[in-house]
Amino acid sequence: PLSPAAVVGAGLGGSATAYFLQQHFGPQVQLDVYEAAGVGGRLATVTVNKQQYESRGASIHALSLHMQDFVKILGLKHRREVAGKSAIFSGEHFVLEETDWYLLNLFRLWWHYGISFLRLQMWVEEVMEKFMRIYKYQAHGYAFSSLEELLRSLGGEAFVNMTQRSVAEALLEVGVTQRFVDDVIAAVLRSSYGQSVLVPAFAGAMSLAGAQGSTWAVEGGNKLVCSGLLKLTKANVISARVTGISLHSSEGRALYQVHYESTEGQGSAFYDLVVVTTPLHPSRSNFTFDNFHPPIADLPGAFQPSVTSVVHGYLNSSYFGFPDPKLFPFTSILTTDTPDLFFHAMDNICPVNISAAFRRKQPQEAAVWRVLSQQPLDKPQLKTLFRSYYSVQVAEWQTYPRYDAAKALPPVVLHENLFYLSGVEWLASSMEMVAVAAKNVALLAYNRWHQELEKIDQKDLMHKVKTEL
Repeated sequence: PLSPAAVVGAGLGGSATAYFLQQHFGPQVQLDVYEAAGVGGRLATVTVNKQQYESRGASIHALSLHMQDFVKILGLKHRREVAGKSAIFSGEHFVLEETDWYLLNLFRLWWHYGISFLRLQMWVEEVMEKFMRIYKYQAHGYAFSSLEELLRSLGGEAFVNMTQRSVAEALLEVGVTQRFVDDVIAAVLRSSYGQSVLVPAFAGAMSLAGAQGSTWAVEGGNKLVCSGLLKLTKANVISARVTGISLHSSEGRALYQVHYESTEGQGSAFYDLVVVTTPLHPSRSNFTFDNFHPPIADLPGAFQPSVTSVVHGYLNSSYFGFPDPKLFPFTSILTTDTPDLFFHAMDNICPVNISAAFRRKQPQEAAVWRVLSQQPLDKPQLKTLFRSYYSVQVAEWQTYPRYDAAKALPPVVLHENLFYLSGVEWLASSMEMVAVAAKNVALLAYNRWHQELEKIDQKDLMHKVKTEL
């Protein structure tokens, strides 16, 4: 039987992995979860005027079945929706504005972009429909030892190719116009990944699905999912930074020694199984692997720096062409890829706890805005966006992979019972992608441990799953 297992990182990836490992290996498995910063990882909140706001990772797509499950199991609630309108800004004017009236929106899109909008929807829906097969495969206990195999099982070579070519190229090929790509697609990708239409088609499709589907968030903050799952699994959370892993063997089986640093000093512990859910990336972690033959190589790729500024202040609506702030109708502003634009997106955010009496601030009142940019905003830039402000809280992250920098997808299996989760972000980065990867790693670990090899990397799964039903 599997005795102790370790999970490195207590963000969504780590907490979901701990939960799924316990589900598959059973309650007797001892789980240690190492976390240097705080449970929740990038699902962090900031406090403004005694209210908490999400600083990142804000919305979850309606089709996120694992996230929906977590919320149900943990007895959490969906945050109440507060309606708002968005628009796309070019630096000089709005290229697209949302109205209250859905049909008019469609008509506008149709009028501006013809059939492109429809072609985009059909393309995204086709990708999502194939992607949704993963839930059926996972429900039947099937796992994949590499990201390529996972993609192949969902959508064949076409899905694998979607990681190697840009979303712009894929969309132009299905007849979406360059203008639609430049105005609308670019704005969505800037607001979600802080990158251009050169991101791979698969990552692009996932981000576009989130932009056109209905989304939700967790009442009290999305990070409650992480603390909730860890509590539920009764995992032993160790406040320490893991510095490396060395390989030992006992009775012909691999044994992993996890080395860590905490406020008490340095320590280490031995495990049968380890899942690393923090990015193994030279720029992100100085993590060493010792005693492995062949050695575990540095993983390729780089991370995109991104800055979130949470600003409590008065919007300078005249910068957006509305001299009278009362008339400014938008709560979310996306931007096109214009050289002089110093921000990617900004939205008027609501607190993580929304009471029944809550109402959104009027545009002329002071509100809490979240501004996403690549560089920290300087005083003149803040003065451009805001007439005046009470406070600015800045978080600099390396949140998303730099998609143009990656050629090969990172591995899932680093050694016999040593697995890597974060590589999934090179496919697409969202809460649900991470949850899907966590379930895959737990199933993979279980199937390998119990030598159930017929449950790993099976070909023609659609057919197999149909006959099993």
